[in-house]
Amino acid sequence: MERRSFMSKASVGAAVGATLVAAPAIVQAQPTVRWRCSSGFPKALDTLFGAAEDAAKRISDATGGRFQISVAPAGEIVPMPQAAAAVQAGTVECSHTAAFYYVGQDPTWALGTCVPFGMNFRQHNAWWFEGGGEKLFNDWLAGQNMRYIISGNTGAQMGGWFRKEIRTVEDIRGLKMRIPGLGGRLFAALGAVPQQIAGGDVYAALERGTIDATEWIGPYDDEKLGFHRVARFYYAPGFWEGSAAVGWLVNNRAWGALPPEYRAIFTAAAHEANAGMMAKYDARNPPALRRLIAGGAQMRTWPRPVMDAFFRASRTMHTEIGAGNANFKRIHDHYAAFQRETTSWLRVTENSFDDFMAAALRG
Repeated sequence: MERRSFMSKASVGAAVGATLVAAPAIVQAQPTVRWRCSSGFPKALDTLFGAAEDAAKRISDATGGRFQISVAPAGEIVPMPQAAAAVQAGTVECSHTAAFYYVGQDPTWALGTCVPFGMNFRQHNAWWFEGGGEKLFNDWLAGQNMRYIISGNTGAQMGGWFRKEIRTVEDIRGLKMRIPGLGGRLFAALGAVPQQIAGGDVYAALERGTIDATEWIGPYDDEKLGFHRVARFYYAPGFWEGSAAVGWLVNNRAWGALPPEYRAIFTAAAHEANAGMMAKYDARNPPALRRLIAGGAQMRTWPRPVMDAFFRASRTMHTEIGAGNANFKRIHDHYAAFQRETTSWLRVTENSFDDFMAAALRG
């Protein structure tokens, strides 16, 4: 080996070694921090709930155990609908949740997770991290003493479980469906009767016929709840959730009190979980869907006229919300412009490639 090359590599190795040796001293110089997290999800949803546990473990490991976050399932500290208020007040330092759970307080919350006929996972990530979405949303949220750090996504969700087939728009009228948020408002616009029912009560409501349909997430999570046993028609796609970003809702005073190194580690762990959750769903949903179909689920896609009617209604709904809510309008206008741009790009490459592969692999 050439002497100069050897010396260069030896110097690099020494520098790396010195950094590793120094790391424990750096960690030990930092304070011990204990945070509580009130999750927006039950433990049974291991991919959603587990994302917070994974990130908390990564944060603990990277700080030598000096920054720990205990993650409690929804309802253990406060009920899920009260988690945002608990973070705002500092009752807990953070919540791992979906921002759109709080659209009842302000529809602007939806833009942290998804809106009907909104972006897919890749588009939302691009808007959030590179297109200015994160700054827009968190500038709005700062007035409530909070910030939202993206840390997971379900991807495009399924369209839900129905006790009867949906063939025309008329079949939506009078339909009693468990569906929250702006999705529920959209269904109401076409004559459905949205129902707000806690996750643990949905199966019984479907079984008794108290409701006619429910949306949830996708095959992997839906299978756990057994909906295919009481509502056999399984629709796709969930056009009101073309992706659904979840994240850490964090109290700004608690965040500001963290050492800069802890904030950097927290953010890195959250972003790692963002990629990890999507990977888990993409790996777990296909076999779960096969099992559901084998168990009697009848797959259906929405008829195009029904999708068109919902799309038109969504445009009207977003315009009406924006007319009465300047924050929603400002952020949604930015979101919609970014979506148009990225959709035109993805049509050229990803969509054409995916369409070809879907046809080719069918053979």
